[in-house]
Amino acid sequence: MDFQHPSFIRYQKILGWLAVFGSAFFFYLATAIIRWAQPYVNLDTSFYVFSRFLLGFLVVCCTMLVNRQHLKPRRYHYLLGRTIANSIAVFCFYKAVDVTSVAEANILNMTYPLFVALVSWVWIKEQRDTVALGIVGVAFVGVWLILNPGSLTMVNVHNLWGLASGGTAAFAIVYLNISRRYHDSQTILFFMFGLGALLMLLVFHKQLFWPDPLELFFLVACSIAGVIGQYCLTFGFLYVTALEGAIISSTRILLAALLGPLLVAEPALHLFGWIGASLLFGANVGLAWRRKYLK
Repeated sequence: MDFQHPSFIRYQKILGWLAVFGSAFFFYLATAIIRWAQPYVNLDTSFYVFSRFLLGFLVVCCTMLVNRQHLKPRRYHYLLGRTIANSIAVFCFYKAVDVTSVAEANILNMTYPLFVALVSWVWIKEQRDTVALGIVGVAFVGVWLILNPGSLTMVNVHNLWGLASGGTAAFAIVYLNISRRYHDSQTILFFMFGLGALLMLLVFHKQLFWPDPLELFFLVACSIAGVIGQYCLTFGFLYVTALEGAIISSTRILLAALLGPLLVAEPALHLFGWIGASLLFGANVGLAWRRKYLK
């Protein structure tokens, strides 16, 4: 097989697009499962996070054994920083699903590119971009329209969990980008899932217990969706550009708005909400475009 043939390269590109879009869908599906479980079981947010990390750790170990791969850690502080930031981000994300709506949690989680731009502005002088800062401002107007359409009153304080997930996810992305310079994907995932599960066990051990069959079903279903989403994202970005990946990943904003009424019986977004979602989606695409063409 000619791996350099244009048709094969085009096939890889399409496969990459589908994988990244699949990651957006499965990340959304994991949160929908949490909402479906609420009438039937009483599981703490930390239990879902622990289960996701534990399953991911087992999958990474199995794939490394099958492929006879070895861990190659070189910069432990980057791996630890990635693990802590990602663990907090996932916990805040799932907590937002628990106390707000699935749509709000997913949309606010997708604010992480905005926070990446803000972190870069503060910490990395050579990456300061006034246009990007303006895009961030427009995006937060969109966020306000989604959360508080047609009103100037304070937003629901529970939405701070969603914003916190976006903010901490930004730090996780920054650590990931730095860590990729020194580590392969499997090493990063091994530490992210393994140390993440250990961290959740140490901090939230009182909320963890041996689940009954129904509880186990929802925990495993949510974990499978989250781990599939993670692997789809990792695989997809091997074959798509950063700009393409950012555009397709951001479709989770639109998926959350579209699927909320259909899958989890949430109220549909009205006009101002759709305008806000469109502004946030456009801002994420705009920031990705700026990063590509300013390099």
